[in-house]
Amino acid sequence: MSEKGKIIFLNGVTSAGKTSIVDEMQARKDRILYVVANDLFEEVIGEEYLKEDFWKYFSEVILMMYRTARLFSDYGKDIIIDGIIVEQPEIRPHYLKLKEIFNGYPLEIIEVYCPLEVCKKRNIERGDRYETQSEEQYHILAEEIEYCYKVDTSLHTSKECADMIIEYVFGD
Repeated sequence: MSEKGKIIFLNGVTSAGKTSIVDEMQARKDRILYVVANDLFEEVIGEEYLKEDFWKYFSEVILMMYRTARLFSDYGKDIIIDGIIVEQPEIRPHYLKLKEIFNGYPLEIIEVYCPLEVCKKRNIERGDRYETQSEEQYHILAEEIEYCYKVDTSLHTSKECADMIIEYVFGD
């Protein structure tokens, strides 16, 4: 089998700018980058189950999403994970499980940072998030994550962040 594809995990709270960075990374014509995302995998669960016990079912598909990303890597495909590493009882210890699943894989965890006040404004502007959603996620983020790189979307555009990540990961 071919060399494993790189796995780029963009970790950050909602409205930090992860999906906008993903869009910019995919818009580049110099390489194909596949994507798996929390939002996409959440859609595979029936709405009634999410209402019944959100974290139970969501935690199951998050772990499946990681295994899906690993499969892309096995086939030599570079993949981006658009997600958030949160610690909830149903998935705890999330960060350790993630590290175990990707043990031996070329995983790069990138922190997508944005001050909470800016995220709050973005949540309001988006209209599909509630105002304090980013702050609530911030309080359940896994601690002591070993980031290999960080971008700040309040200081750089999505395109600039995408270019910086591509340069860091691939040396382009």
